[in-house]
Amino acid sequence: MHFRRKVLIKLMYFGDLLLLGISLLGVLWMFYAQNNSLLAFEEFLALRIKLENFLVGAFIVGIWHVGCASFGLYESRRLSTISQEIPDILKATSLVAFVTGGIAFFFQIEMVSAGVLLSFWILSTVLICLSRVGVRITLAWMRRKGRNLRNILIIGTNPRALAFAREIQTKPELGYRLLGFVDEPWDGLNHEHLGNVSILSDLKKFPGFIRTFSVDEVLIALPFRSFYQEAAQVVAQCEEQGILVRVLGDLFSPRLAKSSIDEVGPHPTFSLNTGAIGDQAILIKRAIDLIIALPSVILLLPFFAVVAVAIKCTSPGPVFFIQERVGLNKRLFPFIKFRTMVQGAELQQVELEHLNEVDGAAFKITNDPRVTPLGRLLRKTSIDELPQLINVINGDMSLVGPRPLPVRDLQEFYEDWHRRRFSVRPGLTGLWQVSGRSSTSFSKWMELDLHYIDKWSIWLDLKILFKTIPAVMKGSGAV
Repeated sequence: MHFRRKVLIKLMYFGDLLLLGISLLGVLWMFYAQNNSLLAFEEFLALRIKLENFLVGAFIVGIWHVGCASFGLYESRRLSTISQEIPDILKATSLVAFVTGGIAFFFQIEMVSAGVLLSFWILSTVLICLSRVGVRITLAWMRRKGRNLRNILIIGTNPRALAFAREIQTKPELGYRLLGFVDEPWDGLNHEHLGNVSILSDLKKFPGFIRTFSVDEVLIALPFRSFYQEAAQVVAQCEEQGILVRVLGDLFSPRLAKSSIDEVGPHPTFSLNTGAIGDQAILIKRAIDLIIALPSVILLLPFFAVVAVAIKCTSPGPVFFIQERVGLNKRLFPFIKFRTMVQGAELQQVELEHLNEVDGAAFKITNDPRVTPLGRLLRKTSIDELPQLINVINGDMSLVGPRPLPVRDLQEFYEDWHRRRFSVRPGLTGLWQVSGRSSTSFSKWMELDLHYIDKWSIWLDLKILFKTIPAVMKGSGAV
C-alpha cells in the first residue's frame, strides 16, 4: 500500500506534462482559429511539424518538468492540505509560462504572444489545481475504505500526544491506522482520554514490540526536557530497524536517517527516514522491475512449463514451493519458487537443525537430504528462483534488494541493526548473491544488505544485475 501511494504521487508528473501540453495547444489553437475560422483542429496539429519544432518542443517539456519539480509538486503531500499546495502550483505554472515565453522569444515563435502566455498560465494553473483536487478526493475515498494506510505508533500519553492521536483519528483521509501508545505508567493518566486505543508497551519493552509487529511510522511526543534520553533512545532503536520517525518538537542528529518536515493539522512533525532509497528511487526501481520482469515472464513461460513437467515426473508433490517470507516493514507475503525438495520438507527442518552449517539467523546444509536430484540441479543453476519474477510483478519484491527471509530466520535475529534490511523491498538478487551467496557469513551478509540500502543508485542496481549472470553460471555459493 505504501508503495502504491508513492507511485500514484510520482505518476502525477506525467499528468502535469499532459495538462501543460493540452493547455498550450488548446490556447494556441483558439488564438490561431480566430484568424483562420475554417481551420480544423486536426489541421492545426499538422502545422509545421518539423524536426526543429519537435526538438524545441522536447526542450520545452524538459523545462516544464524541471520547473514543476523545483517547487516540490511531485513529493508526497499526505500531510499537507490543498491550500498549502496551491501556492506551489502557482509558482510552478508562473515559472513554466515565463520560461516558455523566453524560449518562444529566443526561437522567434510568433504564435506564442503575450495573450497566449497569459491564457496558458491561467488554464494550466486551473487544470493542475483541479487534478490535485481530484487526486486528493480519490485518495481520501480509498483511505476511508481502509486502503493505502500507514501503521503508526505514538510514544507518550501527554496532552500533545493525545491531541495528535485525535487529529489523525478524526481525519481518516490522512491514511493512518493508530496502533496505540508507548509510555511508562504515571499518576494522573486518564485512560478515558485514550479513547479506543490502548498503551501497548512501555519504553523498556518498545524494542521488542517493533521487532515483532508491523510498524510503518513512530511518532515521538514525549516531553523532551524530562525524557530526552528516552526519546533519543527510541530514535536510535527505530533507526536501527529502518522505521520512519516523526517527532513533535525538538530535532535530532541521527547518523544515517534523512530528515524532512511535515504537518498534521497544527502539529509540525520532524521525520527521520533511513537509507538512500527514497520516493524517486522507489518509482525508478519499480519502473525497471516491470520493464524487465513482465517480458521475462512472458518469454520464459514455455521454459516454465518444461521445468514444471520435469518436477512432476521426478518427484511427487506440487510444482511450486510457496512459503510466507518477510518483506517490506516485516509484512509477510507468499514467496514463490520451483519445488526442489521432497514434499513436506519444512516439517523435517527441526530434525536437521543440528546439521546447520551457517551462523546467525539462517539455515543451510550443503548436502541437504531433503533436496531431490532435479532440485539440486535447479538450485545450482538458480532456475528454482525464476518464479519470483511473479513476486516482482506483484510488487512484493524488487529485482535487486536484500533476499527475503523465512519467518523462522527473522525470529533468530540477535542484533536490532540487522532488521533495517526490512526497510526496503526484498530482491530477487543482491550484493549477497554476487559476493559468494551461502559461502558468505551471516554477519557479512547483513553488512552487504545495509551497504546496499545506504549506497543505492540506479548504477548499483544495474551492476548487481549484470554481476548476477556470471555468479549464477558459476554456481557461486549455491546449495
